Amino acid sequence: MAVSTIVILLVLALLVIYVITVYNGLVARRNRFKNAFAQIEVQLKRRYDLIPNLVETAKAYLKHERDTLEAVTAARNAALAGLKAVAAEPGNPQHMAQLGQAEGVLSSAMGRLNLSMEAYPDLKASQNMQQLSEELTSTENKV
Repeated sequence: MAVSTIVILLVLALLVIYVITVYNGLVARRNRFKNAFAQIEVQLKRRYDLIPNLVETAKAYLKHERDTLEAVTAARNAALAGLKAVAAEPGNPQHMAQLGQAEGVLSSAMGRLNLSMEAYPDLKASQNMQQLSEELTSTENKV
């Protein structure tokens, strides 16, 4: 009887160790998921913070391109709202889909802004505009 009791205790100990290991692995994966999203969130916020500066710099040169600038601003605000919704519930697929859609609209609006900028050599030569564009491009690459 003593041997069977030892075997049962050994099996129970191994089962407890297995459960603890699985639980720790799940917690570690959840933390990696949260950390990965936090890294993306930081880059998206940085991108959203750079856009108003880019728009303000472009406004001086592109006074008559108001529609493009307003579209970029509206798309940025929608993407920021989507990011806040995802940050509140990172695992919600509906919020993630909305963020993805808002990011697509923002990328499209930024593409139109870049095309507008190409038409203005003075704007492309502006040191401020070049620096902001490079920072934005760098941030987008990190995302």
